[in-house]
Amino acid sequence: MKEALLYKSIKGNKVQCIACNHYCLIKEGDAGTCGIRVNKGGKLYLLTYGKPMAANIDPIEKKPLFHFLPGSQIFSVGTAGCNFGCDFCQNWQMSQLAKGGIIKDGVELENILENSKNLMPKEIIKIAEENKIPSVAYTYNEPTVFFEYAYQTALLAREQGIKNIFVSNGFMSKEARSLLIKVLDGINIDLKSFSDKFYKKYCKAWLAPVLENIEKFKEAGVWVEVTTLLIPGENDSDKEIAQIAGFLAKIDKSIPWHLSRFHPDYQMLDYQATSQESLIKAYEIAKNEGLNHVYIGNWSSEKYESTYCHNCDSVVIKRSGFTTENYLKKGKCRKCHIRIAGLWEK
Repeated sequence: MKEALLYKSIKGNKVQCIACNHYCLIKEGDAGTCGIRVNKGGKLYLLTYGKPMAANIDPIEKKPLFHFLPGSQIFSVGTAGCNFGCDFCQNWQMSQLAKGGIIKDGVELENILENSKNLMPKEIIKIAEENKIPSVAYTYNEPTVFFEYAYQTALLAREQGIKNIFVSNGFMSKEARSLLIKVLDGINIDLKSFSDKFYKKYCKAWLAPVLENIEKFKEAGVWVEVTTLLIPGENDSDKEIAQIAGFLAKIDKSIPWHLSRFHPDYQMLDYQATSQESLIKAYEIAKNEGLNHVYIGNWSSEKYESTYCHNCDSVVIKRSGFTTENYLKKGKCRKCHIRIAGLWEK
């Protein structure tokens, strides 16, 4: 347990968490929406500091990041807790552990974490250095909710020349964003829909901060990729696909967009998996809206996982699952010599 960095003290022993756009007002003894940021004695504490539920060496393509050190490994860390309550969450065992009836408040979670293995920021960096891993990902659950743990690790990573990646729902506050911009090298933001109604119904959040953060991180020079899980009949209409693609293309046509295949999980077990036809149609719409790099995920297809030159359509990175063949030469297409947007070499 560690005192939080992002909060304000409020009269009456209350605190306001300022890590995300919920800006939770938390009474003594209560936790915020995420379930892991708890008011104790008029101070806000992060229960999961140094207490990851998952820590693994992953291929960077798994995040997914396709234009950021392709073929490299990344050390991935995540804890319990999330500031969203997505009915379709594909990692709910971690993200929803501290709420949703699994655990009702921070007290039980604190007891569970007491006996869990510690992994402090210095140890994360040591693992990355010993294994010659060039980057660290704050992922699996929403990293904004374990902000202090991620931020302190990211500061140490920066000192050692190790890159930092957030895999996020993009709902962080402007206060969190202003600090993250200084330490993040890349971010994959999960844009779940282009509908505020969808966000409120299925995620217990809202759309506007996510769109703003995509723009702001891109403006700040952080490498941005975007993922959307396509749920049949909910966020996969031609109109909505075109809206998202158009929004991203207006910011930068080189933003990679990952169209991810939905499979029934958590509280959406009665839905069908996304069809291949729907995925391909969404891919084609996105390309027609002007995006240079569109991918299909959760469905193994070399054609739709590979990176193509936006000028001459040559394959510049061939992918099959997590196996990559990189044909770029100093970040440029070998055939027409145009630069492909991304970070290709450390």
